[in-house]
Amino acid sequence: MATTTSTRTESHSFGVAKGTSDIEIPRGETQSSLTFYSPPSDGSAPWNYVEQPPEGWPQRNYGEDSHEVTINDIRGREQEFDMNVNGFRTVSGVESKEKDFTDDDKIKGNYYPEVEQVLLDNVPGAKRVFIFDHTVRRSDPNAKRAPVTRAHIDQTTKSAIARVDYHMGEEAEELLKGRYRLINVWRPINGPVVSSPLAYADSRSVPDDDIVPVEHRYPHRTGETAGVKHTGNSQWYYWSGMKNDERIFLQCYDSQDGARTPHTAFKDPRTQPDWPGRESIEVRTLVFG
Repeated sequence: MATTTSTRTESHSFGVAKGTSDIEIPRGETQSSLTFYSPPSDGSAPWNYVEQPPEGWPQRNYGEDSHEVTINDIRGREQEFDMNVNGFRTVSGVESKEKDFTDDDKIKGNYYPEVEQVLLDNVPGAKRVFIFDHTVRRSDPNAKRAPVTRAHIDQTTKSAIARVDYHMGEEAEELLKGRYRLINVWRPINGPVVSSPLAYADSRSVPDDDIVPVEHRYPHRTGETAGVKHTGNSQWYYWSGMKNDERIFLQCYDSQDGARTPHTAFKDPRTQPDWPGRESIEVRTLVFG
């Protein structure tokens, strides 16, 4: 069970709802039950439907395997983590003119250029960025997308190559000869985050044998993501009280060094029922160079 006995907290005042008091943001190490991959019971290859599955079919054919893990806070240690080594890195002080994140066209027009620039400025060697989609997640029963509470990686080697082929057309063959990465840029849109924070594993602590390709079935095509099996040696992190001007880069694939980042939302046992649910946006990108 997670406790607060060894947790350092830092008081931040911000209104969360009419009639509620200010929140003291939990800081420091915590414990939570994370959901990992469990193989299909019939021994078949795993698959998952992105949208509504065909009538009579389940959303996915594989199971879940929950384990209590320690999740370490990177607040104050941000510079210790390198995307090429750990699979993730942070950027702070990024202002955005997009505030609502309710209109896809406005997001593409206002926010995509900012994401492109922050990647070019902060990913060594990056020469070109192609943004292929985004997802807004809200902790609301009526939301189209909610936080994903299952350890996963968005891309595999197979799907990374397919992404370049699919999006880059005639340029793909040449681009695949150089370095290409798939990087998610994640941020809250109602920060600071005090509910359903994002956890990510140090790439080095999750062996390739514990990463399982999963067929990812869209209405118009089939891709591939990865489930993550539990390993007792994995090291998990989060960024406490993440703010709207902070970004976490999650590297899902790198053709050069192989660092990739398992990640999942988690329930922090210190979160109170009346605290606001997390709202966030992740933008998925191809980074060349």
